[in-house]
Amino acid sequence: MSSKQKSELEISQEKAQVAINNTNKKIEELGEQTGSLYKELSTIQESFDLIRNVPTEKRLQYEKVKKVRLNWKQQAAKIEKDYKNAVGKEVGAGAAGAGVGIAVVAMGPTAAMGVATTFGVASTGTAISTLSGAAATNAALAWLGGGALAAGGGGIAAGEVFLALAGPIGWGIAIASICTSGVLFWKSKSDKRRTEEIFTLISERDITSYKLAIVELNERINRIKDESKKINAAINTIRTFGIDYDKMTEAQQYELGAYVNLMEASTQLLINPIKGLQPKYTDLDFNVFMKWRKVNEPSYAVDFNVKKVIISLANLLYKINLSDKDKKLMCKNFKNNKKLLKSMNVTKKEFVEGFEVLQDALKYKYMSESK
Repeated sequence: MSSKQKSELEISQEKAQVAINNTNKKIEELGEQTGSLYKELSTIQESFDLIRNVPTEKRLQYEKVKKVRLNWKQQAAKIEKDYKNAVGKEVGAGAAGAGVGIAVVAMGPTAAMGVATTFGVASTGTAISTLSGAAATNAALAWLGGGALAAGGGGIAAGEVFLALAGPIGWGIAIASICTSGVLFWKSKSDKRRTEEIFTLISERDITSYKLAIVELNERINRIKDESKKINAAINTIRTFGIDYDKMTEAQQYELGAYVNLMEASTQLLINPIKGLQPKYTDLDFNVFMKWRKVNEPSYAVDFNVKKVIISLANLLYKINLSDKDKKLMCKNFKNNKKLLKSMNVTKKEFVEGFEVLQDALKYKYMSESK
């Protein structure tokens, strides 16, 4: 007996799953390279620490770089710890093993470093990334949970469907898995068909995003390899300079200054986020939109749960062209599902309010991007 013919949505989900797997592998490879770069940076820092009489300005510069690097390492360790705790708490080691997020259950330091770099978790105080500290950790965990959920294995997001929607990309494949597993329901075949068509578009959008992210990941990996080689060579050179800055030649002092700049540039490769894996719609986008809207409606405000709905759905439906009929259908699909609302911890009223504001929020986002 021949197997049931796969729907377009199921086919697009499978392709998206391949893309997410490839992306996860690249993130883990990134982790290996950033781990090596971190060691090289630590070693060259030790060489600088041995040198006496370094001018205060230069010392402050590389001490600042050291602080950023250590903060990044701490964040990577936190992601690893929080993820393992979440996996154990939510589904247990046995069930989690079915997922294919980044090394589900046994995500080690290397993979955690890759995730840390992907989301730019270290804060430098120069607004390099809008995602820093706890926000980036949450996004990283959402990514990991979304990857496992998309595989049908549960993962840490199984109990909270929309956790994955708060992450970078993958909202489509996560919610589409929910869609096809019977959590959503329809009153007519035409509604079901159109809903699946919309989620197919979402999956196809995500596939494109994953492919572009892989290009960016490859570029970052290659740059890190090059910088690691440069730092390794610098370490060997510094050892020939002695340990008293005042006794070095002018050329050697100048070269030391160049190495400080090299350390600073290399550290950015650890902490700068992979743009292709950032959320399409962020807290910052929402805050800018609200500021714009309050110009015409000074008293306008939304509570936290409504904001959560807006940001989640803005990521899900980003750049998906929907007719008015489609919008009503999507709102109906979600608002009438008690399990889905419970997973978001929102009421039907809050969800509907968020969905209504969503349209204006996305329009403003598109308008801002076109400028």
